[in-house]
Amino acid sequence: MAQSPNDDARSSFQLDTIEETLESFRNGECVVVVDDTERENEGDLIIAASKITTEMMAWIIKHSSGYVCIALPGERLDELEIPLMIEANTEKHKTAYTHTVDYKYNTTTGISAHDRALAAYKLSDPSSRAVDFTRPGHMVPLRAREGGVLKRRGHTEAAIDLCKLAGLPLAGIICELVKPDCPLGSMARRDDCAQFARQWKLKMISIEDLVQYCSKLSDS
Repeated sequence: MAQSPNDDARSSFQLDTIEETLESFRNGECVVVVDDTERENEGDLIIAASKITTEMMAWIIKHSSGYVCIALPGERLDELEIPLMIEANTEKHKTAYTHTVDYKYNTTTGISAHDRALAAYKLSDPSSRAVDFTRPGHMVPLRAREGGVLKRRGHTEAAIDLCKLAGLPLAGIICELVKPDCPLGSMARRDDCAQFARQWKLKMISIEDLVQYCSKLSDS
């Protein structure tokens, strides 16, 4: 679980390197990923679904919007027979929402941290089958664009690229950060995300830096 807050957090920040972030991500830690200021200008908590625990899921829900999604490759979603929520996507950023699911076994209503963590973990498990999940549910799979952040600069693709670069199953849990002291639950912007990352000693990167990193790898 994330460490206790550091009261000396400041709004100024410096992004971590991709290599440092991958090490933390590989070890099952959450990382903060911010997108372009001209895009959503938001930050997401991202963790590998293969590393999720009930305790970590509860922590994510507490410190975020609570709308927990899981990024998965299209091929995996096809195997699990999880189709797009709607074919004619009119959402601004074309986020590819699919039918929601719950894991069928050892769960109750599907909404608890335990049930959502188990659903996410089982979605990352290559031995899971379509019949292991009920529909609709409380876990929100997102269909990642093939080619990752080099094709679409979204948190969905960033989650898959982080899993790929870390050598983990291609399934990444993502959830948007919100301003902690805002009674309206407004979305956290870069400075807010940086302060949160500093408080909880989490690595923080930008999608732009991940694009540059992946671009260099593809050119080598």
